[in-house]
Amino acid sequence: MTDIRLIVGLGNPGPEYEQTRHNAGAWFLEELAARYNTSLTPESKFFGKTARITVAGQDVRLLYPSTFMNKSGQAVSALANFYRIEPEQMLVAFDELDLPPGIAKFKQGGSSSQNGVRDIVARMANNKNFLRLRIGIGHPGHKSRVTGHVLGKPAADERTAMESAIDEAVRCTDILLSEDLKAAQNRLHSFKAELSK
Repeated sequence: MTDIRLIVGLGNPGPEYEQTRHNAGAWFLEELAARYNTSLTPESKFFGKTARITVAGQDVRLLYPSTFMNKSGQAVSALANFYRIEPEQMLVAFDELDLPPGIAKFKQGGSSSQNGVRDIVARMANNKNFLRLRIGIGHPGHKSRVTGHVLGKPAADERTAMESAIDEAVRCTDILLSEDLKAAQNRLHSFKAELSK
């Protein structure tokens, strides 16, 4: 069984950001909470919204930081330090430019150019060994267009593909928590939601 005690979904706070690509991690977290019939509630000492679920007899905390993306580590470190959760016991879900919409992948540790992930690494004593869930949003083609892309709303077909990938990622998170990473990866990494033409 995987020893995951904290699952984080990254995004920006506020209604103007809710539907943007940059909030894909938050969409995942809300879907996961709904699957376990719970809802995220604000908790100021953790700078975000939290919930608690039980999977295979294990307590797992859910966290959606209410800080802006580039300050995500403030919330993650506050909660992780309070509950004595190590980076190796965390799963962080976020939007990934290097994967197309309709694909999501688990990845263990490593570097990332995603601002929220970088801030979490910095706030967790530069420990990169947490598990990631990378949710594909596609790349706009040129770095000058990246900001507008991540802060923009996906087209309807992209959104549908992303939602399918997130739904599958939630199912695979069940597998991750009750079985192991390899079983979860084997299923999730063979999934691809095609964009409707």
